[in-house]
Amino acid sequence: MIIDTHLHLIYRDRLSYPWLKDVAALDADFTYERYIQEASRLGISSVLHMEVDVAPDDIAAETAMVEGLSREPGSLLRGVIASCRPENPDFAATLEARRANPFVKGFRRVLHVVPDDVSEGALFRENIKRLSGTGLTFDLCMLPHQIDKAKALVDLAPDVTFILDHCGVPDIKGHGYNAWKTGITEIAMRDNIRVKISGIPAYGDLDAWTLEDLKPYFDHVISAFGFDRAIWGSDWPVCTLGGGLSTWVATTQALLHGCTTEEKDKLFSGNAKRLWQLG
Repeated sequence: MIIDTHLHLIYRDRLSYPWLKDVAALDADFTYERYIQEASRLGISSVLHMEVDVAPDDIAAETAMVEGLSREPGSLLRGVIASCRPENPDFAATLEARRANPFVKGFRRVLHVVPDDVSEGALFRENIKRLSGTGLTFDLCMLPHQIDKAKALVDLAPDVTFILDHCGVPDIKGHGYNAWKTGITEIAMRDNIRVKISGIPAYGDLDAWTLEDLKPYFDHVISAFGFDRAIWGSDWPVCTLGGGLSTWVATTQALLHGCTTEEKDKLFSGNAKRLWQLG
């Protein structure tokens, strides 16, 4: 069975998504019902919702919306990775409110859509340290040229588990392997970071990527992190840009050819179960 640790839901009638105006292919409603129709055929048994960079005023409402969906009969939603703004003075209060809700499993602040120096601010870093002792994880969504900034954050809080989204967002279409590889090797040396095997078809040639295009990137992150620190996610609906959910599940299975059953189980479910205490 598969735990999907990176599902985005988009309900434009309930929340505001400012960035959608720039991505026409995703400027639509991507509902839980639409996702589960395909996911239920693929062996996906549990799901974590990943924040979708909603308008700041809608951050709390996004978590509440997903938690409401999780209460519907048969729902596979088991928690959320909530949006946050560590650069803001109200982060401490936000953290305390989220800690009181066991449905919140961690936080993410997308950093490749803001100036590079946002994560270097004193308040941002002080707030990252506040995660120590909470059991909440922090997802890093950053570009290869920002890897030094990611390493700095990981080093700030050695008892916090960080997750590097989308294999570190490599430029697969632009043949950016060499510019990406060294940074992955270096950040993987830190024990408190995991890598999320997700999203990479969207970084290839959307109309023409092949298994062989993705394989060097997959092989390197597994070599650097090992199967004990790798987690799977769909990145739906972003994955629809490069083939869709079924294609990504099949591609992952093909990338795992020759791996042991134990290694596959760790990637698809075991590591996520342990990290977020999922049943």
